[in-house]
Amino acid sequence: MTTLTNSETALNTNPYYDVLIAGSGGAGLSLALHLADRYKVGVLAKFALTECSTYYAQGGISAVFDDRYDSIESHIEDTLIAGAGLCDPDIVRLTVAQGRRSIEWLRSQGVNFTEERDAHGVKQLHLNREGGHSHRRIVHSDDATGKAVSLSLIERAQTHPNISLLEHHNVVELITAAKLGADRQRICGAYVLDNISGKIKTIAAKVVVLATGGANKVYLYSTNPHISTGDGIALAWRAGCKVANMEFMQFHPTCLYHPTARSFLISEAVRGEGGHLILPDGERFMRRYDARMELAPRDIVARAIDSEIKKHGIECVYLDISHKSREFIQKHFPTIYMQCLELDIDISQQPIPVVPAAHYTCGGVVTDANARTDIPGLYAIGEVACTGLHGANRMASNSLLECLVFAEQANRDIRRIFDQLPEPMALPGWDESKVSDSDEEVVIAHNWDELRRFMWDYVGIVRTNKRLERAMNRLVLLKEEIAEYYGQFRITSDLLELRNLVIVAELIIRCAQQRKESRGLHYTKDYPEPDNSHTPTNTVLIPEHFIANR
Repeated sequence: MTTLTNSETALNTNPYYDVLIAGSGGAGLSLALHLADRYKVGVLAKFALTECSTYYAQGGISAVFDDRYDSIESHIEDTLIAGAGLCDPDIVRLTVAQGRRSIEWLRSQGVNFTEERDAHGVKQLHLNREGGHSHRRIVHSDDATGKAVSLSLIERAQTHPNISLLEHHNVVELITAAKLGADRQRICGAYVLDNISGKIKTIAAKVVVLATGGANKVYLYSTNPHISTGDGIALAWRAGCKVANMEFMQFHPTCLYHPTARSFLISEAVRGEGGHLILPDGERFMRRYDARMELAPRDIVARAIDSEIKKHGIECVYLDISHKSREFIQKHFPTIYMQCLELDIDISQQPIPVVPAAHYTCGGVVTDANARTDIPGLYAIGEVACTGLHGANRMASNSLLECLVFAEQANRDIRRIFDQLPEPMALPGWDESKVSDSDEEVVIAHNWDELRRFMWDYVGIVRTNKRLERAMNRLVLLKEEIAEYYGQFRITSDLLELRNLVIVAELIIRCAQQRKESRGLHYTKDYPEPDNSHTPTNTVLIPEHFIANR
């Protein structure tokens, strides 16, 4: 079995960083750039630097720029409404109030956002409108905002002498003082798999930051299946951090339905600019579900599409923007237009086939307003964290904003406490003396497929007590099989992801079982209405209550 060895490994033989950041998306790289003027920062990327959720984000970043018609208070109100009573109002205000400042910081890093000229010929940011927003406040770079942000931050980080970018490095386990037998708990570093060499490195750090994204790959259909494997959530859980609100998994309503492009997202902005959701016969069906129709929050639209697909026995519905001119479509959605055209879908002439797909994890590792977790020196930022911003449902384009704001919050807090943190301990190396190379790697693929299928079938958009019970029964057996495999064979990236996803799946099911109501993204036929008899509460799981998960 893979274990930690007791051999003496001197600290100076291990790589050391003042701050070690797991994740190369908008949250991780923003924090690295904030800190690098003073600290030595290491950034771990599981794949290439661009293989992150930020890179694939199309829509944009929500921020109030139209002072005539929009306001901070309006943005706050929209967010609270979307969050269905579970947002932390103080966190919402903190985040929204920093929107404009965050955009200006990105512009200083070289991000070029789409602009337009006003009636007087003066250039200003072009603002989109998306579901849940009462005003146009989505700052964007055409329909590939995340790509623009990601490439600019990567370019800045690559040229900074205090930032080390380690591609193809995946965290195996966090190293804490408690695991090393110390009396006082704190973070000490991490064991990290070099996916190229297959070797596991011991990396020491005063501060470790999880910026690993969400857990959407736990489902069969996802808008970003290669990235969001729940790594940070599982790592923090095993280390002893609280996790909350994992039942609130957001399904994006409009993922392209095509046999060769099942993970391509059709941006919320297509509906924001007037796109109609229709059935194969051309009927607009959203009027049956919400007065806001296509501009309703994502959970409502996703459930509506799911309901229509099941009711009519069809494979997909359609998103139609063809009533707009070709010039308008090419200007506003060049990436979507070209991607669909390559698949013989001319969106200026025909509707786009779409289905819901897992898209965003609204729950995660519990943090405070400074991005601190339960373990001193361990932070979580971005989608991996449960800050209180999203509540029971994330409003469109608040995610990249959260990445930027909490990167800055973590930056300030790390600077405040860094000199007070003790020096890192001498860390033991990783012992592989009792494991062998696997001759049964097909087991990983089969287990992965089984996990994602029963999560999609039983713990998806619509749930029931019986479905959750069935999912948990299957999960228990799968978890035991994966644990046995993990103990016998050398670690691979696929095995790490599977081990993490089975933990995340359990956290989602346990949270869903505890919530005896329908609220936001959690909809169950057994409790189809929200329980308004008391103030809504978060679903918080504490590792000590589930020792078997640690």
